[in-house]
Formats: sequence, C-alpha cells, structure tokens
Amino acid sequence: MAFRVPDLGGRYRYALSMSNHRWARASASTARLAAGVRDVNRHPTAVDALRRARRALPGDSGFGDPLSTAGRDSAGTIARLAGRLFDEQPTASRELTLSGLQVWQVLLERTGRGGGESEVTVVFTDLVGFSNWAMRAGDENSLLLLREVAAATEPEVRAHRGHVVKRLGDGLMAVFPSPQLAFDAVVACTAGLDTVEVTGWRPQLRAGIHTGHPRKLGGDYLGVDVNIAARLAEKAGSGEILISEATLDGLDPSRVTTRRKKTFRLRKVKGVPDEVDVFIATAR
Repeated sequence: MAFRVPDLGGRYRYALSMSNHRWARASASTARLAAGVRDVNRHPTAVDALRRARRALPGDSGFGDPLSTAGRDSAGTIARLAGRLFDEQPTASRELTLSGLQVWQVLLERTGRGGGESEVTVVFTDLVGFSNWAMRAGDENSLLLLREVAAATEPEVRAHRGHVVKRLGDGLMAVFPSPQLAFDAVVACTAGLDTVEVTGWRPQLRAGIHTGHPRKLGGDYLGVDVNIAARLAEKAGSGEILISEATLDGLDPSRVTTRRKKTFRLRKVKGVPDEVDVFIATAR
C-alpha cells in the first residue's frame, strides 16, 4: 500500500502567501488611517474649532507664542519644547497640546507658582545723565561703568527678594513681593553707587515704584501698572524715588517720609492715569 507524503513545502508557501497578503492589507489600512488622521489634523475647520475652544478655556488663549513662553516656569518650558516638535503649519494636535499647557499655566498661577494676577511692586531705575556722559566717555568706559553699577545694585535686588525682569541699557525693571521691600532695595542700590566712579563721573540713580496687578506673560510683565512705574522713573529727578499712592499704602511710615510731587498735580503726565497720586519717598 502506497503512502502519500504531505506537500509541506506547498502548505508553507501558501501560509506565507496568505500572511503576506494580510500584512499588506493591514499596512494599507494603517496607511489610509494615518493619512486620514493627518488630513484631519491639518484641516482648517478642526484647527479653528480647537482655537475657539481655547478661547473658552481659562488662561491666555494665545499661549504658545514666543512672548508667552519666554518665562522659566514649567509650562512655558514645555511649550517651547513642544513648539520644536510641530512644524509651522497650524495643526489640531498643536492646538490640543497648547490647550492643556494653557490650563496648566493657570493652575500654576492659582497655586502661587506662576505669578499670574498676584499683587507685585514694580520698580524701574535708570542713571541720570548717562547717555550724555557715555557719548563723551566712549564704549569701553561706558561698559565698565554699567558692569560696576550692575555689581552694586543687582545683588541688592535679590537680597530684598526681588527679581530683575529685564535690563534696560543703563537701568532695569524689577518686581518685588511688597512695597517696603522694593523701596528698601532702591535705597540700598542708591547707597551702593556711592563707590562707583569711572573717569571722574559718579552715577546718580532715579527710580519709579508702583504697586498693582500687572499681567505676567512669559518672563515679562505688561499692562498699565508697568507703564505707571516706568513713567514715574522718567519723571524722577537725580537721586529721587517717586512712588504711587498704591505703593505708599504699603510702606512703613516710621521708616519712610513722603511728600507729594507737585509737578504731577500741575500737569498731566502721559501714561499715568489722572487718579494716580504721586509722592517723593525718602528713607528716615
């Protein structure tokens, strides 16, 4: 009796062929699905819908641009990294990612870790007559003086729990958690400049201080409260510290003497609302 030997090779080839066929179908389906997802991801309707949804969420609906992600908080840092993962073309996935980070930023602010709408005291300073002196002294001496000024003033800002927001040529913008700390820091900075001299020129500091609720955007602060502090610094005289009434309310009268700045009562100052009273403050 003859026995038939099973054609194992044929069955193997058949099974392999079917497997390849199923894999090809699965790959094609996956490719079609991925292409569909990409199309939806880039479709203007989907992007616009998510952007409208972001405007309804708490926080800055523009979060993700260079201005809003310039800060050092965790949400801003991740947003910058996320920005590198997406191309320049608007996508739904980008808007969805930024929506989550937008809400996260709000949560950080509400827990006191993001700055947000908390009250801060804003300080602007600059050196009286620096520009005219620098034109005569030259770049090398000007840079030397600015380095010495920074060494004498910025440690005092940090020592009084302040933060330098940005340097503005011969001045700076800083924020403090209270008016008294801000005032004490400015007084200390002024005293620190007593030892600074370049080519016989001694810099004189002037400052403007205002307390309010500026908008924190990335690593910067924006809004009317910032403008008021900046205008006060511009109108201060040599060695003068101008403060707003909002700052005055937070100062210890046993440590600070104040009097009204008459020029602010006689004429309107651009950038300072009419209802803002301005005072000259000096340490007792």
